[in-house]
Amino acid sequence: MEDKLSQLRRYSVIVADSGDIDTIRAFAPQDCTTNPSLILKAAKIPAYKPLVEDAIRWSATVADAPEEGLELALDRLAVNFGTELTKIVPGVVSTEVDARLSFNTAATIAKAERLIALYQELGVSRDRILIKIAATWEGIRAAEVLERRGIHCNLTLLFSMAQAVACAEAGVFLISPFVGRILDWYVKSTGKTYDVDSDPGVASVRDIYDYYRHFDYATIVMGASFRSVAQVEGVSGCDRLTVSPALLQQMQTEVGPVARRLDPVASKAKTIKRLPSDEESFRWALNQDAMATEKLAEGIRQFHHDTEQLRSVIRQVASEIGVAG
Repeated sequence: MEDKLSQLRRYSVIVADSGDIDTIRAFAPQDCTTNPSLILKAAKIPAYKPLVEDAIRWSATVADAPEEGLELALDRLAVNFGTELTKIVPGVVSTEVDARLSFNTAATIAKAERLIALYQELGVSRDRILIKIAATWEGIRAAEVLERRGIHCNLTLLFSMAQAVACAEAGVFLISPFVGRILDWYVKSTGKTYDVDSDPGVASVRDIYDYYRHFDYATIVMGASFRSVAQVEGVSGCDRLTVSPALLQQMQTEVGPVARRLDPVASKAKTIKRLPSDEESFRWALNQDAMATEKLAEGIRQFHHDTEQLRSVIRQVASEIGVAG
């Protein structure tokens, strides 16, 4: 019998959730997604130090002040990693905007356009990149503008149907509903244990997939933040699945049948009520969902924390190579 990963590839596009270039190369995924936490981890690997040094030296030649240089180095570092990843995966690479911009539509648009410009300077076309934005109301509005300008977006930190509906109505290219973080919240809040069919994170992705396919939205659903192989199998058939290297390795070594759990024909046949997507409805629904509200805020804080740590890494390397900043 085939291993589980090989079977899963028949139903869903597999995306690597990592910033480690060598690890991604080993699994040959279609796409790759990164975030500040993953880039921070990768930036500490000695083999990738030249990417950090290049970002610092480049920023020193274009910045007018040290603080501006630091911000430009952060952008260039993300693009450096992303550029290397585009040499490995045949599809798209997701690059995240600064979490501090999560509630600023105009600043998110400007940051996204700067990242795309940096990619183009390095010879990477915009169709190889997804700009990753937190699924706040402001972030969704930014993505709506960027999509119209030909810059595709990946809306992340998505924990609720309200966020999913708003993204679909905005014409977002792809969303990343977080399976594992939803389960984490419910386990902590209720003290219960969940199997795959009672797992609220798995249920969230299934519901969003059904809604999108039932109403013929073009937005891609990419399940993310998995805690176990069982969770990944629980949403097999989802358009794309972004999976950590550890779980990819486990699925590559495990055998056993993997059934398709999500199917557009079945979704189309279901009775599903269309939900509102205006700002008031969005904010009220999110407010009424304690899990989604807390996990969205927590995720933004964590990405900001890791970006601050990445700033420290850049300052340290800049000092080591004698570049002021």
